Amino acid sequence: MKSVFGVLLVTLLVFSFYIENKSDPTSLSKSTFQQAEAYDQLIDIEEGEVSETTPVDHLPGPNVGDRAINFKLDSLDGKSITLSELKGKKVIVNFWATWCPPCKEEMPVMQEFYTKYGKEVEVLAINIDPQYNVKEYQKSLGLTFPILLDTDDKINNAYDILTVPTTFVINEQGIITHKQIGAITNIDSLTALIK
Repeated sequence: MKSVFGVLLVTLLVFSFYIENKSDPTSLSKSTFQQAEAYDQLIDIEEGEVSETTPVDHLPGPNVGDRAINFKLDSLDGKSITLSELKGKKVIVNFWATWCPPCKEEMPVMQEFYTKYGKEVEVLAINIDPQYNVKEYQKSLGLTFPILLDTDDKINNAYDILTVPTTFVINEQGIITHKQIGAITNIDSLTALIK
C-alpha cells in the first residue's frame, strides 16, 4: 500500500512540475527529480522506523542552534530560578523523573559534575513528576544542585520532551549547543559537552 502511494505521489509531483514548466521543457532540472526521489525515500520508511538520513537536530522541541526557551520555576528549597537570569554562564538543563531508572543512574554523574564544575556551569534538574516525594529522592541520592519542579508540565511541554532523561547544554548567550536524549553515564561524556 505504501509503495503504491509512493509511486502515485512521485507521479503527481513529476506531472505537476511538467504542467508548470511545459512552456519550457528544459526547465525540468535534475533537482526536480532528486526532490521526487527524496519523497519516495520518505514514503518507503516502515511505520515507526526512522530514516537513517534524518538529522538528529530535527527532533521535536528546541534543538542545537536554537535559543533556549526561557522559564521560571521554583526549586525544592522554595527559590525561584529564571533561566534568562543565568545569561553569561553555561547551563545544563536536565529533564528527569523519580520513576525513571536511567535518570537515577545519571544523577550521581550530574552530582559529580556539579561538585567539580558548579562554579563555572550551572546545573538545573527539572523534575516532571513533582507529585511524588522528590525531596526524599534528592536526600537519598545526596544531590546538591538545584532541582526545579515543573508542577503544571508547562516547561516539559514547551521543550517537547519525549523521553527522560533529556539534557540540554546552553551557552553563555542562551543558545543550545548540545541536546542529549538518554542518560549521560559518565562525567567525561558530560564534561566533553560543555567545551
